[in-house]
Amino acid sequence: MLLGATRRGRLNCGFYEGSGWAGTVFLQPDMIPAAPISLQQDPTPRWQALWREAVRDPRELLALLGLDALAGRISEAAAAQFPLRVPRGFVARMRPHDPHDPLLRQVLPVLDEERVVPGFVLDAVGDTAARRGGGVIHKYNGRALLIATGSCAVHCRYCFRRHYPYAEDIAAAAGWRDAVALIAADPSIHEVILSGGDPLSLADHKLAELTDALRAIPHIRRLRLHTRLPVVLPERVDAGLLAWLGGLPWPVVVVLHANHANEFDPAVDAALARLRATGASLLNQAVLLRGVNDDVEALAALCERGFAAGVLPYYLHQLDRVAGAAHFEVDDARALALHAALAARLPGYLVPKLVREIPGQPGKTPLTGL
Repeated sequence: MLLGATRRGRLNCGFYEGSGWAGTVFLQPDMIPAAPISLQQDPTPRWQALWREAVRDPRELLALLGLDALAGRISEAAAAQFPLRVPRGFVARMRPHDPHDPLLRQVLPVLDEERVVPGFVLDAVGDTAARRGGGVIHKYNGRALLIATGSCAVHCRYCFRRHYPYAEDIAAAAGWRDAVALIAADPSIHEVILSGGDPLSLADHKLAELTDALRAIPHIRRLRLHTRLPVVLPERVDAGLLAWLGGLPWPVVVVLHANHANEFDPAVDAALARLRATGASLLNQAVLLRGVNDDVEALAALCERGFAAGVLPYYLHQLDRVAGAAHFEVDDARALALHAALAARLPGYLVPKLVREIPGQPGKTPLTGL
């Protein structure tokens, strides 16, 4: 599985860890011409160096926060199946000595993940039935989602793709050819969505390979990126990425993922300002998570803080019922009450839609009543 080797034979710092397999992704020969000079990578881009320095040992994470006493809550089985990864800059936003820190709770593998709970399954959102090959998932009219990579800078414990078979189905394999061919053959597809994993974990020249190929498809009108990297690793928003984004021929929507106001800091604000300067529209989707943001104060602060950084709230997702994440679930009655309280407090443009993804439905399903 290739997550992007550079043209000079260096290792492009991409990894996939999950679903019972963990390993470094090694190089294979490039299949395309060199990228334009503006998109060629420095010998070691800073964001890749920071990626390599991410915390991967749950006990090290707890030690950094002065929480060694919580070591007994760590699930070795969960950490083996879906390893911890969290950038040190994100760790720096966690509150030391606070076992209930909302950022820590999102990434620490705990014993609760070992519970087998009816209704919590490996494929919570019906990705398998919607796979079209070549890393393409086609669920909704007019939109095709590409599993660009299985790699992420942070492993969120509630991730609905924590069990996804990335080794079998990644769009970047074979130089994107299969994915591009599928999109080109279907004129009903007007929007391409890059997801994963996190598409911005790919090197700029790999992203440029895809968009250079998509330029020849006349029915594409928009490009959307689903990414957590500008929040957890804001250094990723560097000159090379901005040059790529600024040169795209379509309107670009960047859908970020932050669940708590504490995920924002001045470095994130600056990265988002750089993204906006390319002309991209910035939205945020959050997941309603027990012990993280399941109170109106936390949700209101998230919406306000995101907007202060130039990001409009988009979706507040009810938890996708993926195996290992049941301890994050907030029941529908409480979710609706929280959403109503949020709507009573904030102007409408700051209130995200409360939705659930139901496999087989033509779009996200709003929660409007019991």
